[in-house]
Amino acid sequence: MRRTAGTIAAALLLAMLIVPHGGGRARAQGAQPPHAWLFGTWTGGLFPAPSGLSGEACLSQPVVIFTRDLVMRAVLTDQFYTQRLITTARATAGGFEFVFQAAATGAESNGLFGLSAPPPPAGFGCDGPDVLHVQRRGDNEIVFPGCADFPNPLIRCPSR
Repeated sequence: MRRTAGTIAAALLLAMLIVPHGGGRARAQGAQPPHAWLFGTWTGGLFPAPSGLSGEACLSQPVVIFTRDLVMRAVLTDQFYTQRLITTARATAGGFEFVFQAAATGAESNGLFGLSAPPPPAGFGCDGPDVLHVQRRGDNEIVFPGCADFPNPLIRCPSR
């Protein structure tokens, strides 16, 4: 599913408000979902994460954004983020497991001679498009084990 730049900007703003400065744990605001630690923006995954990346540079083009209800990911061949609605999120021994709402099928017409554009990838290159396993490697580092689209670790974008 595609979203406009305004939706992405709103999600980034929400992620920045939830994650305290320094990229630590999410603030407790009542009952948080099991994946609250992931809330925010992450870079790397598609490529090795750069060292010494400023918060502004990282937040300008994050690779993955986690919020309470959805996960958005960048796609190299599309200017829009692919959005996946979370059905369930549960903590596991080494991280988290997400089950997403079934991916939409079918292509949208790009209007050029009535041809249809190929649909953006629905999943993360994992075994199934509607399940994502996230393994926590440190305070600000995660991996998506078994996901071909994300062979490298992801690091949390610093807030400053």
